[in-house]
Amino acid sequence: MYETEYTSQAAEDLKWFSKREQKIILDGIDDNLRYEPTVETRNRKPMRPNDVAEWELRLGDFRVLYDVDEIVRVVEIQRVGEKRRDRFFFRGREEEI
Repeated sequence: MYETEYTSQAAEDLKWFSKREQKIILDGIDDNLRYEPTVETRNRKPMRPNDVAEWELRLGDFRVLYDVDEIVRVVEIQRVGEKRRDRFFFRGREEEI
């Protein structure tokens, strides 16, 4: 089992969402990243090289960008946002990844 940690930026990202959306995101993180977070699935995939994170979890329109430390078994959530078409939005603002 993996522990989940949130960067300060990810925690701020989460606060931007409504309580209902936060629940969907947090439940999705718990359901999908607790075991085998580096196994590629339909909703979990490695990202192209970037400065933010190595992995992406898709929860409907929501996106969770994360890194995994296999040695200490920790999933570090880097950013939480939305994806509209091929663009990422964090706290309502578009950002390049």
